[in-house]
Amino acid sequence: MRKLALSDEILLKIDKPARYIGGEVNSVVKDAAKVDIRFAMCFPDVYEIGMSHLGIQILYDMFNRRDDVWCERVYSPWPDLNQIMKDEELPLFALESQDPIKDFDFLGITIQYEMCYTNILQILDLGQIPIFSRDRNEYDPIVIGGGPCTYNPEPLADFFDLFYIGDGETVYDELLNAYKINKKAGGTRYDFLLAAAQIKGIYVPAFYNTTYKKDGTIDAFSPNTDKVPDRIEKQIAMNLSDMPYPKKPVVPFIKATQDRVVIEIQRGCIRGCRFCQAGMLYRPLRERTCDELVEMAKILLDHTGHEEISLSSLSSSDYRRLSELVSKLIDICNERGVNISLPSLRIDAFSLDVMSKVQDIKKSSLTFAPEAGSQRLRDVINKGLTEDEILTGAEEAFQGGWNKVKLYFMLGLPTETTEDIKGIAWLCQKIAERYYELPKEQRNGKCQITASSSFFVPKPFTPFQWAPMNTKEEFLSKARIVKDEVRSQINQKSIRYHYHEADVTLLEGVLARGDRRLCPVILRAYQNGALFDSWSDFFKHTYWEEAFKECHIDPDFYSIRERGTDEVLPWDFINIGVSKEFMIREWNQAKKEKVTPNCRIQCSGCGARCYHGGVCYEG
Repeated sequence: MRKLALSDEILLKIDKPARYIGGEVNSVVKDAAKVDIRFAMCFPDVYEIGMSHLGIQILYDMFNRRDDVWCERVYSPWPDLNQIMKDEELPLFALESQDPIKDFDFLGITIQYEMCYTNILQILDLGQIPIFSRDRNEYDPIVIGGGPCTYNPEPLADFFDLFYIGDGETVYDELLNAYKINKKAGGTRYDFLLAAAQIKGIYVPAFYNTTYKKDGTIDAFSPNTDKVPDRIEKQIAMNLSDMPYPKKPVVPFIKATQDRVVIEIQRGCIRGCRFCQAGMLYRPLRERTCDELVEMAKILLDHTGHEEISLSSLSSSDYRRLSELVSKLIDICNERGVNISLPSLRIDAFSLDVMSKVQDIKKSSLTFAPEAGSQRLRDVINKGLTEDEILTGAEEAFQGGWNKVKLYFMLGLPTETTEDIKGIAWLCQKIAERYYELPKEQRNGKCQITASSSFFVPKPFTPFQWAPMNTKEEFLSKARIVKDEVRSQINQKSIRYHYHEADVTLLEGVLARGDRRLCPVILRAYQNGALFDSWSDFFKHTYWEEAFKECHIDPDFYSIRERGTDEVLPWDFINIGVSKEFMIREWNQAKKEKVTPNCRIQCSGCGARCYHGGVCYEG
């Protein structure tokens, strides 16, 4: 019988002990003595969140297909167990073997969100792994970072041995093989890191230096050895059908956030929203075939027992064979009593027609993201969605039996005016009017419109990466304007309005565009008590406020300051395939309120079409 790392006494004291015991359906157990590499794959958040992440499931499956590798999982212990492990000096362990992660060859951490940065330090701290990469010896794991936040890895540079830039399916095998070769040859940790730096897409921070000007901006970023490249090239999996995909994903014992089969129908996006980092990072668009997706659905349902399928994509409406795919999946799902979930749909007739096929019986709420309240501001951000399309789409949804609509907006966008802000309330009112203008027999009870606004964060590798953020006071003032304007609408009882926390947003903005000088701030915040910052119940702004003061760093330098397009940015050394010239052109187009057509209408010359031979559109 497998021995658990936690005693029964501890398991009885903590919330949801099933988070830590492993042994789930489809989890992989191997003989540690018969593998060459042990890899701990980490999601730095609670188990239920981490178990819902498709990327980890893909890499977990891909690594474990190799006979010489055993990949296990590790997640952030919840605060109750975190305290017990610190008090009793218990080392953090992997779920499958329950062995301490400090004894593994690799610790791979996926970095999906800036507000998980202190959780990364928790993993290292509880894992009894030196927090700074420079302090690790030959017996410590190689700590790797991957995921969207690694496209500006600099705020975390001191904590990681290397970062993997690009799709995980591309060069991991090459990296693991290099580790085996170095180990067999008796090479040192330094030897391996140097070899890793020769692999495209691998960034080793220790081999690069940053110098600064008197005004605090970057003067130069360059290698400190001629044995590593000047720029890091993002790696792309061009043919998704050739890439591994888990046929037997791990099924948790407890309910995860996304408790369903997830099928990635495509990767990338054609839309070009100027605020959207994912839309730029994951260019060019790459689709899976319809037949492949149908076969995947059958296999995954057989091996998981889930009762829902979700079609994953940045913009599901843009999958060219979506209607055909949904029709085929309906046949499969009806036989098994399985539901189909279609996130990321646009508010248009095509999407509503597809949605109606999967929601004939129960009309749940529809979710759309106009992003801005006025047409002028939607043009600035290149949303590619007109007010007429929004209102017509809402009306057709109401005629189809829906009466609940969720709308997502952003406040603090570049060039925003008071009229744009009030436009959020006005748009909600116009949508409500479309509902109540219907004949009474066509209505399905009272109309419910839930509008929520996040606050704009300029992200690296977007046309808005040079834009200033609002201050906390400006964000909250704008939210109050929307709230007051909603209350003045005739159909105010049908409209609910919520907004995000301004403190969290500002910190996210600092970390998103920060440089290496933030490493001691993150450490200090963690030492002050910052943990699970993405959770409202645990976020304490004072921990970070004190950390910035103690490290003599002004967060406003990273948040509310506008950058010039000639400034050296901390992430400029990474080539994602989308050119900086294109970003500058789009930044200028935004100021002129000009729309750039999507990639299927016209190639905008962003560079991704040519990068690795990708094709973004059909001419």
